[in-house]
Amino acid sequence: MTIRIHQFLCLQDNFGLLVHDDHTGATACVDAPDGEAIAAEAERLGWRLSHVLLTHHHLDHVEGVPPLRATFPDIKVFGARKDAHRLEGLDEMVGEGDTIEIGAACARVLETPGHTTGHLAYYLLEDDALFVGDTLFSLGCGRVFEGTMETMYNSLETLANLPDETRIYCGHEYTQSNARFAVTVDPENTALMERAREVDALRAAGKFTVPTTIMLERATNPFLRCEDPLVQRAMGMVDRDPVEVFARMRERKNAFRA
Repeated sequence: MTIRIHQFLCLQDNFGLLVHDDHTGATACVDAPDGEAIAAEAERLGWRLSHVLLTHHHLDHVEGVPPLRATFPDIKVFGARKDAHRLEGLDEMVGEGDTIEIGAACARVLETPGHTTGHLAYYLLEDDALFVGDTLFSLGCGRVFEGTMETMYNSLETLANLPDETRIYCGHEYTQSNARFAVTVDPENTALMERAREVDALRAAGKFTVPTTIMLERATNPFLRCEDPLVQRAMGMVDRDPVEVFARMRERKNAFRA
């Protein structure tokens, strides 16, 4: 492993994420929810920011870019080529299959539309790390604001097919509320019940519930289990197309109140 990853909360429930290459000193932040908080954390660690990797255009993921530029004038900001018209100040526009060097580490760009049409994820294969923004959460997924349910389903399948050991870093600490919904649509899943108890214990102790892993999410996240007969039975959608099950599940989650 060539990198260190440091996460912390900022704004209300956004994660600040710093990716640091010890060999070269290069440091990236994934999204920029709070520029002052990110700069302070980087400086506390003795890391100088060199890259900003934007997953999508929503304000709580980009509003920190201007103060970061003021503190680190040499940073390069990367974002979706398809969203260049609404991501101000990009230095590099990227898309599916492009790579970004963070010192000795290499991040591959994955297009994951659905939450927004230009949403990106960043995959560090050699370090088993995946930064998914608001496409995938532990025990949940992002709302479908742009595009179609099928588009979002396909993006989630792309991520779910990555290696089991891949660690997932997402944009928000939503796991506990996601768990409360997940058990209503996958009530016979013992792995999910165990994960829900673990999440409650972690939050009670003031600890984060991520990173998670691809293996854990495939076993417990109902949005990645729409083809499973137990989920389909709980949803009242036996033998239905998994995309239809996903769409119904996402609609239920939108209306869910814990």
